[in-house]
Amino acid sequence: MVDVIRAWHPAVPQVQEVLHARFDRHAYPAHTHDSWTVLLIDDGAVTYDLDRHDHLATPAAVTLLPPQVPHDGRSALADQGFRKRVLYLDADWLPPTAVDAATDSPTLLGPDALSTVNDVHSALADPADAFAAECGVLTLREIAKSGLTPSSEAASDAPLARRLREMLDDRLLESFTIAEAAAELGAHRSHLVRVFTRNFGIAPHRYVIGRRVDRARRLLLAGHSPAEAAVESGFHDQAHLTRHFRSTLGATPGIFSRR
Repeated sequence: MVDVIRAWHPAVPQVQEVLHARFDRHAYPAHTHDSWTVLLIDDGAVTYDLDRHDHLATPAAVTLLPPQVPHDGRSALADQGFRKRVLYLDADWLPPTAVDAATDSPTLLGPDALSTVNDVHSALADPADAFAAECGVLTLREIAKSGLTPSSEAASDAPLARRLREMLDDRLLESFTIAEAAAELGAHRSHLVRVFTRNFGIAPHRYVIGRRVDRARRLLLAGHSPAEAAVESGFHDQAHLTRHFRSTLGATPGIFSRR
């Protein structure tokens, strides 16, 4: 195995950095970050010391390392390296009360955490899906928060959910962030995503994609080219339209329009 590292700064609120790495024999010495570290092991296993306590990271769960808490890391398997994906998120991504809880129990179990982190990384692969990545980071915050800091906050806020849906409908062809929507609506970002999802049964970014695909479908049937349909339905470009159109309707825009 040859060591490979890829890192970048995406234009997504609360995401400081993304790291994809594959190591043969590298071992991290004790160090700290000023951010929350969301670690996903894709191959192998990593043993690490967090605040002088041993832990194990495997592909079966998400590892959550709090800011300013010392940790190290090395392969847990003899003569075998590991492959990982990492999100570095703002220090205020979770409340301060979550730091001690994550230090004691840094493993996020369950399929929801795994699928959400995978979805975030998939969205981060394309700058055109920044809105989906932002929603995923906020969804992951709620998953982590529910396990680390149980809340009695009311889950339902239908009027707020309706206001966000009206905003998404009115600005369907625009690019904006949940952070901007939350500031305009006077709500916390993660609360906004949560109440929308619980009231309408779909995450905001998936709602937007569905509306845009539906608009593109009508444009294609009206005789517009895939490139025209992409621009006029709010997609970044034709490739962005094609990916989501095929995922939603099972065919590319070109094949759909010919049929």
